[in-house]
Amino acid sequence: MKLDKIILMAREWNASDIHMSAGMPLLFRVHGSLRQAPVQPGEEEINEILYGLLNEKQKEELKEGYDIDFAMESSDGFRQRVNIFMQQKKIATTIRLLNSYIPTLEELHMPEKLYELAEEPRGLILVTGPTGSGKSTTLAAMIEHINQTKPVHIITIEDPVEYKYTGKKALIHQREAGEDVISFASALRSALREDPDIILVGEMRDYETISAAMTAAETGHLVLSTLHTTGAAQTVDRVIDACPAGSQNQIRTQLSGVLKGVVTQCLMPAADGQGRIAGTEILIGTDAVCNLIRESKTHQMGSIMQAGSAAGMHTLNMDIAKLVSQGKISRKTAFQYTNDRRDLEQYL
Repeated sequence: MKLDKIILMAREWNASDIHMSAGMPLLFRVHGSLRQAPVQPGEEEINEILYGLLNEKQKEELKEGYDIDFAMESSDGFRQRVNIFMQQKKIATTIRLLNSYIPTLEELHMPEKLYELAEEPRGLILVTGPTGSGKSTTLAAMIEHINQTKPVHIITIEDPVEYKYTGKKALIHQREAGEDVISFASALRSALREDPDIILVGEMRDYETISAAMTAAETGHLVLSTLHTTGAAQTVDRVIDACPAGSQNQIRTQLSGVLKGVVTQCLMPAADGQGRIAGTEILIGTDAVCNLIRESKTHQMGSIMQAGSAAGMHTLNMDIAKLVSQGKISRKTAFQYTNDRRDLEQYL
């Protein structure tokens, strides 16, 4: 069996991910749950498929204990993000199926405020959420909105490149960490010499990357990036905590000067069982929010978001409660995804 055939089958099932491991069942993640695939390749077949995807250098790296990340295109023109790893001395992979086209923010049912954030001339915008919550797709939709509306230079730094853009009004250069450039941090530093207007950083992984992203935002660029956090206040803390103790005050000051917005999202099963719905939390970098960052009072951000609807802010619970009242998700689902049950009960 060819990998192409498995990918096509997974797409017919509307799967988001494929899990293939030597000696284990082939599984698809469909609307958030794992299901057994209708065909089950044998262990030898899986070995053949997965080792066949790797070149000699990658096979060596795998043997030395490294995971292998890359993007690939299947015969139908769709792109996939592939991670190959070893477990129990056997090869395994997780394949994330990407959309063939970049959906609009409207198609993703994202708040109108994201269009405004995408049109900011400079500053830092963070899209956060757990793994598999659609952060890359939301960022791609924002970049595509800019691509269709502004004659600007966009540089993306990704690992690996997920969505491929076709320049419309914008000039877009996509750089892959590990292929086109050594690391996110070095790509960010050199990006400042490449006359960009907008820089997309795949992930704020470490202090070096965070520091370079802050500098880029301070020097008049719009920087967009992602973090694995589950709330806006937690995102601010994570950015600061990722930095050495001696640099935290400086980063706090920089962040309060450049932050335009934090969008936190999670994907929840729809009430009708057809697909998933995004729940969002939005924090806007107003004067009040930036003061809280400077004064290290992020625990007060929840009340600012609750009272900040005029500025386009809302908490995750406010959005979840709205989705329940619209019949888009069930109450049971709402309580599974909330980060504060008592608060959600009051909204409902």
